[in-house]
Amino acid sequence: MSASVGWRASWDPRYEPCVPTVSVEGEFVDLPLVEVFRRADELSAISCATPGEGVALIEYLLALCFASKTFPSSDQEWATWVAQEHGLGKVGQWLVEQPADDWDLFHPEQPLGQNSDLRRQFDADATGPAQLVLEQVGDYSQFFDHHHLEHPEPLSAAAAFRAVLTQHAYGLSGRARISGSRLGPKLTNLSAGRLQGRVRVVVQGRTLADMLRLNLYPPAGGKVGRFNHSWTTGISRRDFKRKPPGRPTSGPADLHSSLGRSVLLEPVPAVEGKPVLVKGVLIGAGELLALAPERDLEDAVLGKMLNGHRKPLWPSPTRALWREAHALYTAATRETTGLFGRLRHLEFPYEGGGPPCVLWAVGLIANKTVAATWTEGYFPYAPSQGQELCDASRRGSEIAEYVARALERAAYAAWKVAYPNPKPTDRKAQIARFDARREFWPAAKEPFMRLLDQTARGGGVDLGLRDYGVELRYQAEEFLRNRLDALQQDQKGMLARARAEQRFQADMADAKAPAELREERQR
Repeated sequence: MSASVGWRASWDPRYEPCVPTVSVEGEFVDLPLVEVFRRADELSAISCATPGEGVALIEYLLALCFASKTFPSSDQEWATWVAQEHGLGKVGQWLVEQPADDWDLFHPEQPLGQNSDLRRQFDADATGPAQLVLEQVGDYSQFFDHHHLEHPEPLSAAAAFRAVLTQHAYGLSGRARISGSRLGPKLTNLSAGRLQGRVRVVVQGRTLADMLRLNLYPPAGGKVGRFNHSWTTGISRRDFKRKPPGRPTSGPADLHSSLGRSVLLEPVPAVEGKPVLVKGVLIGAGELLALAPERDLEDAVLGKMLNGHRKPLWPSPTRALWREAHALYTAATRETTGLFGRLRHLEFPYEGGGPPCVLWAVGLIANKTVAATWTEGYFPYAPSQGQELCDASRRGSEIAEYVARALERAAYAAWKVAYPNPKPTDRKAQIARFDARREFWPAAKEPFMRLLDQTARGGGVDLGLRDYGVELRYQAEEFLRNRLDALQQDQKGMLARARAEQRFQADMADAKAPAELREERQR
């Protein structure tokens, strides 16, 4: 069937269920955008299939707040908004008043969040809708066997809408599965989405409304910019004949709704009483932004200098985000501007059994052009305990790192005895037999998070760290014993076990060991 025949459906996220939410009572319900804002104080969270999809939806909700001029005008007003739980119903009303053509996902000339110019080559280059979903896309290159991208199983319009938002925020660099012969050779050169390669931090409160209020901010100069409905409306966008310079954002409405991909969806022809489905997709290069760190990186955890700017914290394939918690708490303790600068001085209006808010950190780990996995962490935060959380997370991370190094040294000690004449090529695999770090790191997360939770509730840092150190040491000793059970029960095996355990205990008693580990030995 020709692609031109397929564009008969109409789907409007303002009134169609598209945001998976959880009510305060724990009920899961899909809501349209208008209802999300009307009921924001009744909802506890957004519940998406992946962390990245959740962040992309939050970005879109923030863009709608700014576009509807629902935002604080100063840091002082922001604090008042949070304290007095300022209502967000105005955003829903603004959505209702918008022209219907601006919100049609399958509009023939200005499809929501998409580029209708791609229709000229849709029949020739489109793939199955699986290419839209980052977890299934593989790399975008058309020169390898990616038959799974042609899978004909359609997506619901709601799932496709969320996937488009995720592509705009997190799309990977590489080569698109598309010809540049019609619109220009640069159509196939994909650049990384603006959140790809860095950790995005979202502050979560008790409700979805709390979360939006906490993450809104006063725009620079009071300018919100233009909301990006589609490629062919609003501002004049790049062509694909040459690579353009990045364009500065015009404000937060523009930033949070930027079109990081050229995308076009093909729906299954509409049938009355049936849900609208998407059966095809075409993806090409999108907008290039010139981000201003002081204006466009409100939430960034800034670290080392790179090209004259401090580089935001990025996701690591070898270090779980909880091991970088001290970076978040350091930012919340020291930064004077942006999200963390505002959080430092906030007095939360409510109390309860837990911390007043949570820092939700999300990143996408990719191997060049191939998405590997999402990484995320939830870190409790109370402004009154900011320095204590900073100290607990930093010292807790140092303790875990020290124990891990001790396990590595113990594995080496066992290997030296068990394999007196090894082949160089076998060394890595042989040492790995006795290295308990693979078990230790996942197990260390729960005690670490418990330490943070106790600290956020007002618990003493020193006492919490002592208990934490004891637990990590006992865990490590058990994991090491289990690894050494692989040794033969002969003289050499017993000697290897003894050397490994001696090495570990010596490291625990060493003067350079964290005091929390040495204190346990002295008891």
